[in-house]
Amino acid sequence: MPRQGKAAVLDKKTFERTLAVVEKSHNALRNVALLYTSFGLGLRAKEMASLRIGDVLGADGKLLYEVNLLRHMTKGEKQRMVYLYSKKVRTALENYLADRVKTNASMTSNSPLFLSQKKGKFSPNSLQQLFALFYRNAGVTGASSHSGRRTFATNLDDKGISLKSMQMLMGHASITNTAEYVENNPSKLKNIAENALW
Repeated sequence: MPRQGKAAVLDKKTFERTLAVVEKSHNALRNVALLYTSFGLGLRAKEMASLRIGDVLGADGKLLYEVNLLRHMTKGEKQRMVYLYSKKVRTALENYLADRVKTNASMTSNSPLFLSQKKGKFSPNSLQQLFALFYRNAGVTGASSHSGRRTFATNLDDKGISLKSMQMLMGHASITNTAEYVENNPSKLKNIAENALW
């Protein structure tokens, strides 16, 4: 369980339940892309709200593999690269962008990547409220827009990724901040304790 005040870390089953609800929602393709961007890239609501079409699409109209988050887009104004290599994240974004083209939504370089209900830019607060709605509709308690970020960190830790690499991916100034994001997995801790002696 997360510590008091911390957004819940979702397991695979809970994520899939949330995804199934989001897939049936109004603006489903956008919402699925938001969910995958949150969980697959570990982005904050502010960072997702700040993304523009030109940040993720190259001149050839294809998704980039490396996205540069500029200082004004991040908490603490720490510029960093985000790596768009996950097939699931790429597919979700491609489906959403293809739908935007079909509906004649603005696709200029400066247009927001994620369009609000009114076809404008999300504020970080309105995006947080949308994520809260996703979780409420899926019956997930304790989750927020930050759950994707915490789950991203926990999953990387479970895969044995170093805290230093995680720090770079998450854009933390301190490795201590990164460590606070990782939710301890009881079965992992049991395995470590079992194998502590040679």
